[in-house]
Amino acid sequence: MALKVAIQMDPIGAINIDADSTFRLAEEAQARGHELFYYTPDKLIYREGRVLARGWPLTVRREKGNHFTLGAEAEVDLSEFDVVWLRQDPPFDMGYITTTHILERIHPATLVVNDPFWVRNSPEKLLVLNFPDLTPPTLIARDLATIRDFKARHGDVILKPLYGNGGAGVFRLDPNDRNLASLHELFTGISREPLIVQKYVPAVVKGDKRIILVDGEPVGAINRVPAEGETRSNMHVGGRPERVGLTERDLEICARIGPVLREKGQVFVGIDVIGDWLTEINVTSPTGIQELERFEGTNIAEKIWQVIEAKRATR
Repeated sequence: MALKVAIQMDPIGAINIDADSTFRLAEEAQARGHELFYYTPDKLIYREGRVLARGWPLTVRREKGNHFTLGAEAEVDLSEFDVVWLRQDPPFDMGYITTTHILERIHPATLVVNDPFWVRNSPEKLLVLNFPDLTPPTLIARDLATIRDFKARHGDVILKPLYGNGGAGVFRLDPNDRNLASLHELFTGISREPLIVQKYVPAVVKGDKRIILVDGEPVGAINRVPAEGETRSNMHVGGRPERVGLTERDLEICARIGPVLREKGQVFVGIDVIGDWLTEINVTSPTGIQELERFEGTNIAEKIWQVIEAKRATR
């Protein structure tokens, strides 16, 4: 069954076709005979009861520097599509949140992936709070005295923006560090949001595991190893992907959170596990498909589309 698929994403010209998960999803959709339409978040429109987008019919190909072709620009009614992918990258700001409110108006008649209501209510660093026994000691606060007290009790901590992404603004503050007040001043000077502080997990030097879940089921993992002298393991900042298997603890974590993700319509999710601890549940625009496919020789994008096609077939 051919589907009409719209993809809301960042500008397609700048993506890395060897790493970008959205490109891989589009490539697989096209191979399955689905019709693609592409638009950027600023082209999403609510007008007099209708949810519209201004964008382009899309064809993709795995050719560096020539990886896409656009058709004639058009304004479309997204309620006439079978599937809309919510795939722009964070920051998870009011612009991002507004797109979830607008797309919610056509879901589930048009299947929005991931479910925009639960994307909005399950940001990366907050959904993990539902599972405190699976996570390292965690604090969310803006008040400096409260953060100081948490650091004093745990000694070695990670401080980062609550709604950040890609490793931006992540700092390790060890017991001898004297920069907390300055960092607090910096963060609170540019944002009204709280900060998130977690006890440092030494196992991060061996890697930060990204586990991919499809409709709540784990399908594999990659290990992201920090570059020499780095605390952050994100591939955006030089982390090296390695092949890795799933441990009993990983499967225990997935068994706990998987049913919640499935219930909330989170079809494609990437969770981060350091050692034995869950640190993030990424539902906004998770990545890692291409690295996992190369390591395991499996078609993860196919598994995702099989779930989506099955959901559409029952509507």
